[in-house]
Amino acid sequence: MKTFEELTCYQEARALRKDISIFCKTLLGEERFRLKDQMIRASRSVTANIAEGYGRHHHQENIQFCRQARGSLTELLDHINTASDEEYIDQKPYHALRVRLEHTWKVLNGYIAYLNRCAVSGVPATN
Repeated sequence: MKTFEELTCYQEARALRKDISIFCKTLLGEERFRLKDQMIRASRSVTANIAEGYGRHHHQENIQFCRQARGSLTELLDHINTASDEEYIDQKPYHALRVRLEHTWKVLNGYIAYLNRCAVSGVPATN
């Protein structure tokens, strides 16, 4: 691979980030502004950490940044739940965001597992 943009986990996280951005444009009011800012930041953190980890060219550092991305996904899930609890989002779009987030989580976990296997075997990751 030539760039992090070719990673499936990055592509999935980028699609999630776009969906979050679209949802956030529907939020109104002061409290919703706060939630909007947190959701945008968390979704951007996911893609940024995947990209930064890829650029480190060292298995353990890449894994650590991917774990940071996974933490941001967890934070984002809490924000999506908050939007639902506060009735800022209907159940159908809530479910769609949750499904995309869970899929992104699974793909990212697969990439982390791949990096762990490469680290253990001493084989360079093909990213």
